[in-house]
Amino acid sequence: MPARTYEFVQVDVFTQTPLAGNPLAIFTDGRALDDVQMQALAREMNLSETTFILPRDAATEAREGKKVRIFTVEEELPFAGHPTLGTALYLYASESKKPAQLTLDLKAGKIPVRFTANSENAGNRVDGQVFGEMRQRDPEFGTPLSREEVARVIGIAVDEIPSEWPIQPVSTGLTFTIVPFRNQQTLSNLKFTYAQAAEFLKNSGAHFFYFLCPERCEGRLEVRARMFFYGGEDPATGSAAGCAASWLVKHGIANNDEQTLIRQGAECRRPSEMYVRATWEGERVTDVRVGGYAVEILRGTVQL
Repeated sequence: MPARTYEFVQVDVFTQTPLAGNPLAIFTDGRALDDVQMQALAREMNLSETTFILPRDAATEAREGKKVRIFTVEEELPFAGHPTLGTALYLYASESKKPAQLTLDLKAGKIPVRFTANSENAGNRVDGQVFGEMRQRDPEFGTPLSREEVARVIGIAVDEIPSEWPIQPVSTGLTFTIVPFRNQQTLSNLKFTYAQAAEFLKNSGAHFFYFLCPERCEGRLEVRARMFFYGGEDPATGSAAGCAASWLVKHGIANNDEQTLIRQGAECRRPSEMYVRATWEGERVTDVRVGGYAVEILRGTVQL
């Protein structure tokens, strides 16, 4: 049986600077691949996530959106932030007539992504000059966890976690437990591995911790964040950023629809910037948006 060739593009997401942000491999046409091959290719790429675009006829895509599947090195995910944004920005760049919005059809549902180009001369490569903003699912908030128990699992003093803000699981498609820190330096110095909390995270339904430290300076809210998973430290976690935006608005830390900058990845030398906002409507949080840029790093082919 002759070998087949599959094209892929690698982009750095949530940055305008090459070799920063969160890297993502995108297979541009995965229709001939089965689940086992997709998972094996994701392991081969050895990035936090790899996506596979499954092109369909124009009428179906206009109605249903662009079908995309997301894999980590271990499993398929129903949703993840930087793969969604990075893939959407690649699809935008690939269109001869640039759309104002694209919809990605993911396992978790349809995710619309809006685009704002910094110039009218957008090319056919992801060049860090187009801002993409995805709307995530409305959040679901879980039962807050014990400060004392979480501090013990993380390995920090309980006083480092502010008592006025809850440690709370939040999901906009994937669950992250928001753990607020009082001090940025404590967050930056944190020595933590996913393995030390894996059993607690599994038993409590917390899934992953998302550590963050909000700080308002000259009227603008900025957040420093860190996230650790079984592959190490994540430079930028777009799905967690949506959970963070929801949590910030629900608990009055961010104002209604206020754009907040989340900085992540400095400690693993992949600085990333995510722009988030959410709306408080009646008694619920809605219109959760996570945005940023991406830049193409390389193109290649794989033969199977």
